[in-house]
Amino acid sequence: MIKNISMAALAVTFTATSSFAATNITWWHGMGGRNGEVINEVAQKFNAAQTTCALTPVSKGTYEEALAAGIAAFRSGEQPNILQVFDAGAATIINAKGAVIPAEDLITKAGYTFDRDAFIEGVKYFYAAADGKFVGMPFNSSAPIMYINDEALKKAGVEAPSTWEEFEAIAPKLKEAGFIPLVQSQLTWEFTENFFSRNNIQFASNNNGYDSVVDTKMHLTDPNLVMMFDKLKSWSDNGYFAYYGAGWSDNQKPFEENKVALWIGSSGSFGGLQKTAQMPFSATFLPYWGSIKGAGTNTFIGGAALFAMAGKSDEENKCVADFFQFLTSPDVQKFYHQATGYVAITKAAYELAKAEGYYNEKPAAEVGIKQLMLPSGEWSKGYRLGFYPQIREIMEREYGRIFAGETTVKEAFETIEKEGNELLARFAKTAG
Repeated sequence: MIKNISMAALAVTFTATSSFAATNITWWHGMGGRNGEVINEVAQKFNAAQTTCALTPVSKGTYEEALAAGIAAFRSGEQPNILQVFDAGAATIINAKGAVIPAEDLITKAGYTFDRDAFIEGVKYFYAAADGKFVGMPFNSSAPIMYINDEALKKAGVEAPSTWEEFEAIAPKLKEAGFIPLVQSQLTWEFTENFFSRNNIQFASNNNGYDSVVDTKMHLTDPNLVMMFDKLKSWSDNGYFAYYGAGWSDNQKPFEENKVALWIGSSGSFGGLQKTAQMPFSATFLPYWGSIKGAGTNTFIGGAALFAMAGKSDEENKCVADFFQFLTSPDVQKFYHQATGYVAITKAAYELAKAEGYYNEKPAAEVGIKQLMLPSGEWSKGYRLGFYPQIREIMEREYGRIFAGETTVKEAFETIEKEGNELLARFAKTAG
């Protein structure tokens, strides 16, 4: 267990370890603000816990900028030891030949025992190979959950819905009570990618892209997904759903301002909401469609993972393995979970926080973890699709057109599927 050390002492230790014969390793990431500060604190804790390795975190701007910088650096032989890569960029880094060492291989080579089952269910697969081997080390992980304006539901005299059918039944009452019934902050992650996962529907061929990049095609004209967006458009027309564009905070803000009853956001938003929400709030699972057979499975994680970049010395690789082992320890995971709002990725860290009564005090902080621990289905582990950041841009463009009345839902998804599959075909040539 890490001893309690002041920030000043940690800073001294950080400097001291760097000046001795410690092996220096670097960690490029795409986080700013408080989350960036916590990354620095995690690195300081690691450096204070041992004297063999000295870890230096470096912010590279946004997720997209960090990925681009990491790929460019690898091509020039100047890559960091650790690169943080966000969910949509996973296929890019994993399929970049020779760019990374699978985290599981790195850890076992260093002499550690690696237990995949130590990680909670919704975390285990997204950054793994088709056979389950961890390629990336899950780090800042979150789930799309439903936040509840407690005052709004009380005023309307309704309970929070667990299915979309139940939402349809209470939406008129929430509107009559003076609230926008529903908003969300990312239609791509929450209502598209995780729609397939929560309702246990196949997202793409080739095992959702995990088995091969060759001839992988998305199933974006799936009638269930079309039905979901037809509902959203109808709810929007009737004043039951409001869409404020692709900007995350643009959709979150009305909920914070006590104008909205239900907001689909990230479990990682919990920490910030405690400071910004102008009313009491709680949270529950992302709804699913009761009419879809097999629905109600777990969602998969959003956020990002850490990848060990190839081309480094054995000593540096050993330090990366040491850090990954440190990062997944119960105490460190609990610290990161409570400092940021991201979920604890291991069962041991979750049980530790639970045993200490953390969720009795802050029950909303447990919702994302519980949702990720729901029973999994054949299609609930996520996707592995190349050029996916660009595919998300196509989705966002077409979703904007849907709610502006410029296209129909069916036409929009036909366009997304066509252009998206063209990008997947291009990616297959690049990765081949």
